[in-house]
Amino acid sequence: MITITQANLSDLKKVREIALVTWPKTFGNILTQEQIAYMLDWMYSPKALEQQVLEKNHVFLLASEGNNSLGFCSYELHAKSPSKTKIHKIYILPEAQGKGVGKKLIQEVARIAKKNGDTHLFLNVNKYNQSAIDFYSKMGFYEDFREVIDIGKGFVMDDVVMEMKII
Repeated sequence: MITITQANLSDLKKVREIALVTWPKTFGNILTQEQIAYMLDWMYSPKALEQQVLEKNHVFLLASEGNNSLGFCSYELHAKSPSKTKIHKIYILPEAQGKGVGKKLIQEVARIAKKNGDTHLFLNVNKYNQSAIDFYSKMGFYEDFREVIDIGKGFVMDDVVMEMKII
């Protein structure tokens, strides 16, 4: 049975481990190895993860089956709008994909967001990550707009911003 729990600071090492496995497989055909390494350090170093929780109000959820971590997501309530929750990250280990883990994580974020008065979820997805775009579309997300974000060192995130009304 898949369980979803809120990660504490000591669980952030599991988040990092999952990211280090999933990112090269997810983005290996989309981004350069240099950009993957840069972004992993920028977003998933122990210090960066701690800052996201302690300073940026990101909440991490871990999906597990028994003692095995399968994936994670992070979200922020009332992000950029008093009625929208942003899903900052969601990654599932390759061997756990197709088991409904991502769906359960998004449903849990939607439940929490609704409980806190938010009416929409939104997230950014790389415009070339078609399998993720298809997954989010099946979940009820739609394309809101596109944006290119300069992240430093000559790298950008070229994204589709997708949104979903919480029912």
